[in-house]
Amino acid sequence: MDTLAIVLAAIGAINWGLIGLFGFDLVAAITTAGKFGDSNVISRIIYVIVGIAGVIALIGAFG
Repeated sequence: MDTLAIVLAAIGAINWGLIGLFGFDLVAAITTAGKFGDSNVISRIIYVIVGIAGVIALIGAFG
């Protein structure tokens, strides 16, 4: 579970890096939500899963 959480958190971090550097949101592109800031149900579910994974990864790292 911790490994999966770390992988998902890393994917989320890479996505934020792409947004910051290039203005490209990989989740929006994959889910056809459009550009950064646009969302649909699928993209929101992905963001929630990645967020939960980040919390689990932090708990695993410091807990």
